[in-house]
Amino acid sequence: MGAAQDVIRSIAAEETTVREAVDAAIGRIEAGDAEVNAVVVRDFDRARLRADALDRARAGGRTGALLGLPMTVKESYDVAGLPTTWGFEEHRSFVAGRDARVVERLQAAGAVILGKTNVPPGLVDFQSSNPVYGATHNPRGHGRSSGGSSGGSAASVAAGFVTAEMGSDVGGSIRIPAAFCGVWGLKPTFDLVPRDGHSMPGTDGAHDLLSVAGPLAGSPEDLDLLLGVVANHPLPEPTRRDLRGLRVAVMAEHPHAPVAADVAATLRATADRLADAGAVVDDAPDLPDRAALGDLYLRMLTTVLSARMPDPDVEPIDVLTWFALLDDHARHRRRWEAFLGGEGAADVVLSPVFSRTAFPLDDAEVTTRVLDVDGRATPAHTQLAWAALATMTGMPAVALPAGDGTDGLPIGLQLVGPRFTDRDLLRIAALLGARR
Repeated sequence: MGAAQDVIRSIAAEETTVREAVDAAIGRIEAGDAEVNAVVVRDFDRARLRADALDRARAGGRTGALLGLPMTVKESYDVAGLPTTWGFEEHRSFVAGRDARVVERLQAAGAVILGKTNVPPGLVDFQSSNPVYGATHNPRGHGRSSGGSSGGSAASVAAGFVTAEMGSDVGGSIRIPAAFCGVWGLKPTFDLVPRDGHSMPGTDGAHDLLSVAGPLAGSPEDLDLLLGVVANHPLPEPTRRDLRGLRVAVMAEHPHAPVAADVAATLRATADRLADAGAVVDDAPDLPDRAALGDLYLRMLTTVLSARMPDPDVEPIDVLTWFALLDDHARHRRRWEAFLGGEGAADVVLSPVFSRTAFPLDDAEVTTRVLDVDGRATPAHTQLAWAALATMTGMPAVALPAGDGTDGLPIGLQLVGPRFTDRDLLRIAALLGARR
C-alpha cells in the first residue's frame, strides 16, 4: 500500500487526527522547502481550519476516500482565494474565484490542500523556474532540474512534504518530473480527468486535444486511489494478478532522441525483470512510424501552445491545415490502437521517459537549450519524442522509478497501454515495481 493510504488509514483508525497530519506536513514543508522551493503558494492557515473542521465532521460520522490527506496541487490549478500565475509576472495579482474541478473533487473526498507547487512560465519547459517564484531544485540533487512542467509537484512528493499531488501533462509534464525525482506519475487516458479550472489565468475557453490532468505519488497504489477520486467515470477493477503472458514491446530507441547508456541499461534490466516474471518481451517490435508521429506531435503542440501564447516566430495556420492535422492525428491513433491491446501485437509499450537523468538548472530557453547525452550535444526539444506516443494517442502512461544513473540521480521509465486501461496499467506497474 502507499504512504497516502497509510495516512488515511491512520486517521480512520483514530491513531492520529487530521490536524496532526496537516501540522506534520506543514512542518516538513517549513523545515525543508527553503532548499527545494517546491511549495510556492502556501495556504497553511486555511488548511489548519479545514483540518479542525474535518476532525469534527469525522467524529460525527463523516467518511471519505481521502479523509484528512494533506496534499499540494500544481500552481496552474485554480484554488479559490489563491493566485494562479502559470509562472507569468503579468499574472502575479490574479486570484482565482473558484476551485478547479479536480480540486473540488479532492476536497469533497476529504483532502486538505496545503498550497500550490511551482511551474515554468506557460507550463512550457523541462525545468520549473519562473520570474514569480524562482527555480525548484530536485530533492535528489540540488542544482538539478525537478522536471517540468509539474516539477514542483514531483519535488513536493520526492522531498516527503506530501504523499500525493495533482499535476498535468501535454509534453511529458507529469512523466518527466516523476522520472527526474524518482516518484510515480500517471498521465491518464485523454479526458478521463476534468481540466475545468486549469486554464491560462482569467480564461475559460475550450481545452486543447492533447493535455490531461493526473496525479503524482509515492506508489502506484496511491495513484490508483487518486484516480478513483478525480476521474469523470469509474474504470473497471484491474484483472491482472501477475505478469505472466503480458506482451511487452520495448521501445529502446527513437529516431529523434539518442539515449544515454545508463538509461539504456536500466531499460534493459527492467525488460529482463519482466521476462523473468513470465512476460513475453519483444525487443525489436514492428512499431508504427514513430518519426512521423513525433513530427506531427511537434506541429500540433506548437499550434496548441501558440494559440494561448502567441509567438511571433510561429506562423499561424489556417483552419483547413488544422483539419488536415486532425485527420493525420486520427490515422496515427488508429495505427497505435491496432498495435496495442486485444488482437494487437502487444499489451504495453515500455520506453524511456527522458534520454538522461535530471540536467543542471540553467537560464536557457527550452527552444534553445542543449543537453549533454553521454557527451553528445542534443537539442532539448528532442525529448518530446518519448512523450509523443501516449499524448498523441490519448493512451495512459505510468512513469515509474526504475533505478539510478551513474550520477546517482533517478531514472524513470514509462509503460503505455490502451485507452481506459489506466487501472490495469497501474497494477502492471505495481507488480513490476515489487520485483525491484
